[in-house]
Amino acid sequence: MSLDSLQNLFVTELKDIYNAEKQLVTALPRIAKAASSPELADAITKHLKETEGHVARLEQIFQSLGVPIRGKKCKGMEGLLEEGKEIMEEEGQENVIDAALISAAQRVEHYEMAAYGCLRTYAQILGHSDAARLLGQTLKEEEAADEKLNQLAEGGINQAAAAVGSGENK
Repeated sequence: MSLDSLQNLFVTELKDIYNAEKQLVTALPRIAKAASSPELADAITKHLKETEGHVARLEQIFQSLGVPIRGKKCKGMEGLLEEGKEIMEEEGQENVIDAALISAAQRVEHYEMAAYGCLRTYAQILGHSDAARLLGQTLKEEEAADEKLNQLAEGGINQAAAAVGSGENK
């Protein structure tokens, strides 16, 4: 598809985030399993359910636009998930790995928030009010997931990770 109109850009970006969300549906169970903190694993598992809802919303938007439901390989998400996979394969202290998983997950959330923010704006400009509402709903869920990750990090996981390495870096 040529990027010769905002509508074409909108559809192209929808396909990209659709593929990103599909990649996440596959990756999130592995990330939850890699977490040693029960609270972190639970937050990731809950976000998996939301992510499945994001996929369904995107499919609803594709249908409303009369566009075939298919993704366009999202290389950005692929790279972010590859970095997360590397963290899961590392040897180390559980608390430090959890802190690293939160960092990787927040990078994913920020990537998604940027995408959904742009898509919602495009939808508003193009007069796709239902799509704008659905995209805004997903954006709010991504922001809430990011905030939950912040709370887990600041609520003890980062401090526990810091305690593990205190005195070892001298």
